[in-house]
Amino acid sequence: MIAQIEPFHAIAISRIAHRLAVEGRSIIHMEFGQPSTGAPQSAIAAAHRVLDADGMGYWESPKLKERIARLYDERYGVAIDPEQIILTCGASPAFVLALSCLFEPGARVAFARPGYVSYRNTLKALYLEPVEIGCGAAERYQITAAAIAALDPAPEGLILASPANPTGTIIAADELTAIADVCRARGIRIISDEIYHGLSYVDPARCVLQDMDDALIVNSFSKYFSMAGWRLGWLVVPPDLIDVARARMGNLFLTPPSLAQHAGLIAMDCGDELEGHVATYARNRDALLRALPTLGLSEIAPPDGAFYVYADIGHLTDDSLAFCERLLRDTGVATAPGIDFDPVDGHRFIRFSFAVSTALVTEAIARMTPWFEAQGRASKRAESVA
Repeated sequence: MIAQIEPFHAIAISRIAHRLAVEGRSIIHMEFGQPSTGAPQSAIAAAHRVLDADGMGYWESPKLKERIARLYDERYGVAIDPEQIILTCGASPAFVLALSCLFEPGARVAFARPGYVSYRNTLKALYLEPVEIGCGAAERYQITAAAIAALDPAPEGLILASPANPTGTIIAADELTAIADVCRARGIRIISDEIYHGLSYVDPARCVLQDMDDALIVNSFSKYFSMAGWRLGWLVVPPDLIDVARARMGNLFLTPPSLAQHAGLIAMDCGDELEGHVATYARNRDALLRALPTLGLSEIAPPDGAFYVYADIGHLTDDSLAFCERLLRDTGVATAPGIDFDPVDGHRFIRFSFAVSTALVTEAIARMTPWFEAQGRASKRAESVA
């Protein structure tokens, strides 16, 4: 039987947005977690040089793996052998590798709801059983050690994301340590999605390897390094899974793009430029946090990191997909419907990405302000009639 998975509805919104742009409409893309900035300038310059001098081919850069290993030492104080790093074609293949290395078909893997749409659907595609843990405002939309301890029976695996998508919430360091302790005691293997590390507006995010040395870590150049289109990521595996992971990478995906590896190596030492991007995101975040309550969106998840605001629109709609399409067609602002991230409660949530320029965030707020005011008035009229 072929696994049945749900579509990624934000992609449908994006298709409409691009059609409207072809028709001449001005569109502000806040539907995807995609930096509007490009790769660091030094990385682009290096790529030009490589294009002129290297025919390229299937290749895994030893220097890049060494540099990533050094990142873990510098950022977290964790020692990693470069051979534990499997270079991948973005984070999505790294996630597939991690799941296929650890679990047999039918295994139960838990994760937070709301959570990234591909967790649920990739698990289903691999014939694994998603175990969604509902996390609301009381838990800051994040998994807790108590929630994992309460699962009966214990799942075989747990997917963590801190900062998380769609909420941007970060798990506190002591809570992450407690989660690792529960998983160790119950024999639960952890896959930690850390693609938003480096994008934090409160305390820095803690790496799960600081608490659990047999965890698998997924990361990418798409977010902090602003290289989404270069399709470059990595998976950190414990020593006993190196051969297993390499066999899967080679057979399923071969190698990541050679050009991206050359550029990625340079990007890792472009700290000033990259931190400038983070400062832009911080300004954008602050602007949205000031504006959204004036639009009637006062119930939001705490955006500690990443570049998202996840807002409750339940007072305006019970159909977030139709709401996002209407918002797009009326204002030109593309957003993501909550049903992508939460099939139970997501019908009343919307996600804004603030990874665009500050000027576009300002313009988006200006366009949305009268629109949301009109929606609020219409909702009140409907309530009075009822």
